[in-house]
Amino acid sequence: MTRQPWRVAVVGGGIAGLAAAVRLRDRAPAGTEITVYEQSGALGGKLRTGELAGQPVEFGAESFLMRDPTGAESAAVALARRLGLADRIVHPTVGQAALVIDGGLRPIPGGTLVGVPGDLDRVATVARPAVDADTDGGRPLIGPDADVSVGALVRSRFGDEVVERLVDPMLGGVYAGRADDLSLVTTMPALARTARVEHTLVGAVRAAQAAAPRAPGAPVFGTLVGGLGTLIEAAVTASEATIRRDAAVRELTATDTGWRLTVGPTRDPELVDVDAVVLAVPARPAARLLAGPAPAAAASVGELDYASVALITLAVPQPQLPELSGFLVPSTEGLLIKAATFFTTKWGHLRRPDGLALVRASVGRYGEEAHLQRPDADLAATVHRELSAVLGTPLPAPVDGHVQRWGGALPQYAPGHADRLAAARTALRAAHPTLVLAGAGYDGVGIPVCVRSGETAAEEIITALGGSAR
Repeated sequence: MTRQPWRVAVVGGGIAGLAAAVRLRDRAPAGTEITVYEQSGALGGKLRTGELAGQPVEFGAESFLMRDPTGAESAAVALARRLGLADRIVHPTVGQAALVIDGGLRPIPGGTLVGVPGDLDRVATVARPAVDADTDGGRPLIGPDADVSVGALVRSRFGDEVVERLVDPMLGGVYAGRADDLSLVTTMPALARTARVEHTLVGAVRAAQAAAPRAPGAPVFGTLVGGLGTLIEAAVTASEATIRRDAAVRELTATDTGWRLTVGPTRDPELVDVDAVVLAVPARPAARLLAGPAPAAAASVGELDYASVALITLAVPQPQLPELSGFLVPSTEGLLIKAATFFTTKWGHLRRPDGLALVRASVGRYGEEAHLQRPDADLAATVHRELSAVLGTPLPAPVDGHVQRWGGALPQYAPGHADRLAAARTALRAAHPTLVLAGAGYDGVGIPVCVRSGETAAEEIITALGGSAR
């Protein structure tokens, strides 16, 4: 009997789910039916290109890493190349950023690893490291299987100021969380590896830096002319998938041949049978869907929490901006803003002949979601006021603005996250090899990580269904 074409459901239309769909189209047998179910009306997840003052601007993620930890091109660059977008990649024209210290701007010192210094003298302009705390105790900083919070390790070796003025704002800019709560293994894996060998934190940072592949002068970040939304559009086209927007998958049930999806409203559900599922949604909806077929995996996945943020973008006529890509704000400064980007300074392709500048501020830290309950106009006015205070000169009134709220956007990796996730995936793989988790912050943040996670999930599905025909 001739086998019917594979039917694969991708639950979640963010970049991880779409990368999975593209990989399935490239590697699965011809005729494979791929359907992407997206609960909202918009694809792309945290990639969202909008328009402000007549030009494209990112209302979500703004860039991607060009290289992966091995030094090879990142999964985001490889995907852009696969989609015919490589010639649209551009890089920042200004790379130097600053910290807000005592109300003013100071350049971020070089030679750190996500704010953790490998040379204490180089950070003296922004923080005073503890004296003689980073001593060699005759054993590695952490055990072979241990995980600790970044803050706990750095405080014990360098003191409070290095954490509060350097590490916290750097991690806060990425995760909207705090160093004292975030896992070393998940957020700084290179440092975790060397901390299992080195006896001092300075030694561990230097070893991690020495092990990192370096290409002098090579750009670190990239984005796409026209916006990252072009990546989403191209992925949809290349995947040849059926796209179901406003289609909430409410239940997954194992069948003799695969999975049954319950889609849509409770009163009028649609039942869809498929051979395999890529589950590319955040932890809470993933845990709900896993609760029936894989309760142990659901419990582990459900422990991952997320921070909410808001991104406020202002179009300001001819402001006096420093030649910086932006700045980060320690929580001890008492500002609502946690980070700001000078878009039209950082990205040369966005500069305008009329001198109009696009400035974006990020607000919201984990545990401080009450600040995000303010109305849009209040958030925008507060950001405008704080930007003026930090810059030391009143910003002109904006001619346009946009407030983008991202609820549950950034994962908060507590110590032990990597082990919990590995256990959940191992249990899920053993019991249900045709149901695979992808993206949504499980493996880390950033476009390359999400792309790689989606592609890996697709490969697992292909293996589970019997291998590729291409």
